[in-house]
Amino acid sequence: MTYRPLILTALLVSTALAQTAAPTNRIVKIQGGARGNVRTGPLTYTGNPVKATISTLQLQSAQAVLADPTGAGLLEAEGKRTADFTGNVLVTRGRLTAKGGKLAYSEATGQGIMTGTPSATFVPANKEDGDNVAIQATQMSLDVDNNVSTSTGSVSLTNGTQTGKAEKLVFDEDKELAQLTGTPSLTRAAKGTQKELVISGTEVRARTKEKTLYVRGGVKLVQGTTTTTGDSVYYDDRKNVAYVVGNAVSIDSKTRVTLRAPASGYLEQRTDLARVRVLNSAYKIPTDQFKLRSEQ
Repeated sequence: MTYRPLILTALLVSTALAQTAAPTNRIVKIQGGARGNVRTGPLTYTGNPVKATISTLQLQSAQAVLADPTGAGLLEAEGKRTADFTGNVLVTRGRLTAKGGKLAYSEATGQGIMTGTPSATFVPANKEDGDNVAIQATQMSLDVDNNVSTSTGSVSLTNGTQTGKAEKLVFDEDKELAQLTGTPSLTRAAKGTQKELVISGTEVRARTKEKTLYVRGGVKLVQGTTTTTGDSVYYDDRKNVAYVVGNAVSIDSKTRVTLRAPASGYLEQRTDLARVRVLNSAYKIPTDQFKLRSEQ
């Protein structure tokens, strides 16, 4: 008559293990032999280069150190271990390639923090889809649970003739969508007869494949002698047009002409023609196109 408690105990133990087990996609797998205590760690891997896999991430570096911060032992601590990769760190995931001096990874969080002048390049699926996206920052975090990277500190994003500056950048590789915050601005370089265009606001969101922008919060567009302000703007780089809505005002410092959109209207600015028009009908920015993964 003791089998029921034994079964119950087994079920309770299995449930507890399932609740505490870390997602298997976060487990780091490092190739090759290592120096150190196999049971307690840390283990130091060296090679030319050291190779490792974490979910869809492929890593290379001059050295890797696998450690157990819990003190339980490397095997028992699987899912809570840390791995430090140093020396010419190279990370690839799909169409993203990232480089840096060091990457500190935690199985518990599924985050790999890259430092040492990190940079990343994201290539389009097809050449006709547009330009490469190049990112530089002080620190770059790669999340293994999804195809999202977060860069912070003097961030620079370059996409063709567009260059974004900010203190923080979230880039969704699947949606090819960038969110820039922290005094962000985006500069579209001069092209042909078009003068340089600078757009700034509280937040900039860019669809890198389509070359479209959604900027909100104290928006300002500066091109030549024309300065246009408003609450938000939708800009299509391929069509050379910006739609400014909410308290939209455009001032030409040379001609002294001021244009104001009515409360029910908006301003249309043609960046290729250096022309601004007042339109009385309402314009709805397609904000749904710029939603991050976490917002859907």
